[in-house]
Amino acid sequence: MKLAPFAAVAAFSLIATACASRPDEVPVVQEERTETVVDTRETGPVPGSLADFEQNAGDRVFFGLDRFDLDNASRETLRRQAAWLAQYPGTRILIAGNADERGTREYNLALGARRANSVRDFLVSQGVDASRISTVSYGKERPSCTQSTESCWAQNRNGITVITSGAVS
Repeated sequence: MKLAPFAAVAAFSLIATACASRPDEVPVVQEERTETVVDTRETGPVPGSLADFEQNAGDRVFFGLDRFDLDNASRETLRRQAAWLAQYPGTRILIAGNADERGTREYNLALGARRANSVRDFLVSQGVDASRISTVSYGKERPSCTQSTESCWAQNRNGITVITSGAVS
């Protein structure tokens, strides 16, 4: 029993020594750095999507009054469409021919059909397989603009290319 107080003091000394930090030991604190990277590049549409087609190729061409021949601007748009379609060979399209509100329903349906066929023929001449292209005439039935003004009528005299299948979503 005489050793009990000595054993208690020795145990306490060992515990106190183990818990004490030495003056030459400096605790190291690891700093965690987090950097937020912000992408400042503009993101465009997904390649192969409908938005990509509309932005990079253009989805419509315009015609003069009672005309179905293609002007230089229309041919350039159709060249871009053909190039885009060459990149995505599984894509199928519908070309809708449209007319302004003037004239009879029958006349405008026939004119819309000639406009759609003119667009189709040009795309085929640029290497697009004709089996990928469908055409329809809406005549004056689906106007883009509903005002009865020359600028509005000019917008409605068009051929619109619509992707029907094969686009990336």
